Amino acid sequence: MTETLGGPHDILDEAQVREFVARSLAGADLDGRSVCVIVPDATRTCPMPLLLGEVHRALAGRATRVTVLVALGTHAAMGPAQLLAYLGGPYAGWTVLNHEWWKPETFVSLGEIDADRVAELSEGRLKQPVRVALNRAVVEHDVCLVIGPVFPHEVVGFSGGNKYFFPGVAGQEIIDFSHWLGALITSADIIGTRGITPVRALIDQAASLIPSRRLALCLVVQSGTGGLYALSFGSPEAAWASCADVSAQTHVRYLDAPVRRVVSVVPVKYDDMWTGAKGFYKVEPVVADGGQVIVYAPHITRIAAMHPEIEQIGYHCRDYFLKQWDRFAHHHWGVLAHSTHLRGAGTYDPVLGERGRVTVTLATGIPEEVVRAANLDYLDPASVDLDALAAEPDTLVVAQAGEVLYRLR
Repeated sequence: MTETLGGPHDILDEAQVREFVARSLAGADLDGRSVCVIVPDATRTCPMPLLLGEVHRALAGRATRVTVLVALGTHAAMGPAQLLAYLGGPYAGWTVLNHEWWKPETFVSLGEIDADRVAELSEGRLKQPVRVALNRAVVEHDVCLVIGPVFPHEVVGFSGGNKYFFPGVAGQEIIDFSHWLGALITSADIIGTRGITPVRALIDQAASLIPSRRLALCLVVQSGTGGLYALSFGSPEAAWASCADVSAQTHVRYLDAPVRRVVSVVPVKYDDMWTGAKGFYKVEPVVADGGQVIVYAPHITRIAAMHPEIEQIGYHCRDYFLKQWDRFAHHHWGVLAHSTHLRGAGTYDPVLGERGRVTVTLATGIPEEVVRAANLDYLDPASVDLDALAAEPDTLVVAQAGEVLYRLR
C-alpha cells in the first residue's frame, strides 16, 4: 500500500515529515532485516539530514545491518567531508558507501533483458539484448529503501523511484543503453513527460530482476531550499507515480510565448558541465528557433570530471551521430546521449553539415579554446551583466537553474 503526505501547494513542516517517516517505517516489515538505503548525491536538492536522521531512529534495534549507498550513476565520488555535510550524522552502526561504478568487482549480474523485450519496451527504437548489472550491496541486503526526490528529467521524463537503481547504482552497459534510448527520443520530447515513458519502462523491467524487497520514500522538494511539498512511501513504482504527479505541478513553469534568449544561472552544486548541463535541458523547450541559451556558471572550470571522452567527441545533435553511426558506435552511448542533450535539437546533412535549432553558449570558467573545440559558443563570464539581461524584454534569466522545467503552454 502507498501512502502520500502533502501536495503541490504548501510546504510541510519538519514535525509532519518526521511523523510520516516514522509511521511509514514502523508499518514496514523490517524487523530482523538487513537494509540498504539508496540515496542521491549532492547534485539533487534534498533535506537528507532530516530524512536520514528519522530513518536512523526508525531502524534502531530493528534492522540487523544498514548500509547507505550513494547513487552516483557515473558522477564523481563524494569525499568524507562532503558526505558528512550532505547526509548529516554520523549514524551509529551504519556503513556509508559511494557507488564505485568504476570498479567491476562491486557489481553482480542480474541477467539480461532480451532483444524482443527491449524492442517492445523501447517502442521499436532498439532491438538488442542488454545485460543488467547492479551494485552488489543492493542484493546483499534483504530490503533496499530508496530515498530521493522526483524532478522533471531529460532521459526518463521524471526522475526518482527505480531510477535510483538504474542508472543510480547500475553497471555501465544499462546506463549507456537507457541514456541512449532517451537521446533517440530527444531530451526536449521526453523531459517532463508524465507516465511510463519507454526509458521508465526499461528501468522498471530491470528493477524487477532485483531479488531484494524494494521500498521507496519519494519526495517532492522545493528547488533550491530543501522544503518538502510531498512525500510518498510504498513500492518504488507507486511512490514515484504519486510524487511525479505533484512534481508536474510544482516543477514546471509555463510561458505563453517563446523567448529569444535564456540565461541559466547554474548553482554551485553542479561542479562540471556534465551535471551543470541541466541548466540547458530545463529551458530548451521555451527558446525560439534561432535563439540562444547562455549557461552562466563562472565556478565551473571543466566539461566533465569523470568523462574526458566528451571533449574529443564534442556536443552535437542526435542526427549527427545517427547519420555517422559507424564513426561513433564504439563510444560510450551515455556520453553520446549527454552530447545530444546539451546541444539540443538540430539537423545534420553530409554536405550542408550540422545546424542546431538554438545556440548554446557557455559563460563558465572553462577555457575558451576548450569550449569552442567542443562545438559550443563561448562568452567571458566577466562580461555578463545579469541585471541588464533580465531587463531585456526578450530574455529570461533563470536563477538556480537545473531542476525546474520551462515549457510553452
